Amino acid sequence: MKGNIFLVGFMGSGKSTVGKILAEKLGLKFVDIDSQIEKNTGLTIPEIFENYGEKHFRDLEKKEIEKFTQKDGFVVSTGGGLGANPDNMGKMKKSGKVVWLDVSLDEILKRCENDTNRPLLNQPLENIQKLYEDRKKVYKQAHIHIKAEGKTPEDITDEIIQRCKST
Repeated sequence: MKGNIFLVGFMGSGKSTVGKILAEKLGLKFVDIDSQIEKNTGLTIPEIFENYGEKHFRDLEKKEIEKFTQKDGFVVSTGGGLGANPDNMGKMKKSGKVVWLDVSLDEILKRCENDTNRPLLNQPLENIQKLYEDRKKVYKQAHIHIKAEGKTPEDITDEIIQRCKST
């Protein structure tokens, strides 16, 4: 396959889990943008948010995704905000297939309830709901839309492979 596969979706939608399996099945390299940022800065995502703010983190994401839109042969797991940025979405669509892993907010909240590594979940529910709805407007631009709820990571991976072949 030419280009990369970029996985987008809200935090907790399974991008990293599915991405690793997908990369292995397709013989591609896997990269998680959040992990790359943590490795490059020596800081956790919450530490970056706390010390430098969200805007700085979004700038780091943008620089990191630009590196991978210039490369080939990767399955890229993006952070929830990265894939919701229209500029980033456009760049990813030009350099590969973008796949949206769509999971309901109720399921996201269940999956992330004990996860302290997600700074944007530390706010009132109505703010999280608005963020979720706003991000979906950009996620909808992905080449492939996968309803991921209630499916195993393996089933999602197989569906992505089938859909990539037909688009």
